[in-house]
Amino acid sequence: MEVLNERLFSQHEADLLFEIILNRRDVRGNRFSDRLIEEEKISQILLAAVNAPSVGFSQPWEFVLVKSKEIKEQIKNTFNEENEKAAALFKDEKQREYNRLKLEGIFEAPLNIAIFYSDVDKPVLGQTSMMEVGLYSVVCAIQNMWLMARALNIGMGWVSIIDPEKVKRILKAPENKKLVGYFCLGYTDGFLKQPELELLKWEKRKGMSEMIFNDTY
Repeated sequence: MEVLNERLFSQHEADLLFEIILNRRDVRGNRFSDRLIEEEKISQILLAAVNAPSVGFSQPWEFVLVKSKEIKEQIKNTFNEENEKAAALFKDEKQREYNRLKLEGIFEAPLNIAIFYSDVDKPVLGQTSMMEVGLYSVVCAIQNMWLMARALNIGMGWVSIIDPEKVKRILKAPENKKLVGYFCLGYTDGFLKQPELELLKWEKRKGMSEMIFNDTY
């Protein structure tokens, strides 16, 4: 039997959501404080994550909460290895700028969360033609987390310069788990008005007309 949700939102609520979206930031290690995140707020962030849309209602996400200094140290080692490789890809002034960037907060953030896609050995409704939509579902959960964290004034930063297979081994993840993202969370000394890489002119913001097309390209 069909059950409809009669909850409608006001323009004020829509404006507030838009404001949270516009003020979301990727927070780096030089902005985190050592203040611990309250357990009820961690629960709110995770609850937001697991209420994301997922293909075939598969809910393919799993979360490993990392607080151990020993595990963080191992994760930081793989970051250092991969960061050295990444720096070599940039040349001249761009490389100097890269080396000045603080690209993670593994130690500084009181909480790290590794987010995995859990593959299953059976057909998933809606995933039979495009297998990658299972991974996209996990990314939807990540976005929900990020927005809820920002609404709670908690910083969140994505650490993508790591070896996913090494992280899997460090966290003892089973073979059918795929690392989608590794994140640092914590209170901060403030959120930047613009994305840091935009402020540093690492890249220019694209205009809407560059990204939106009608019917065809």
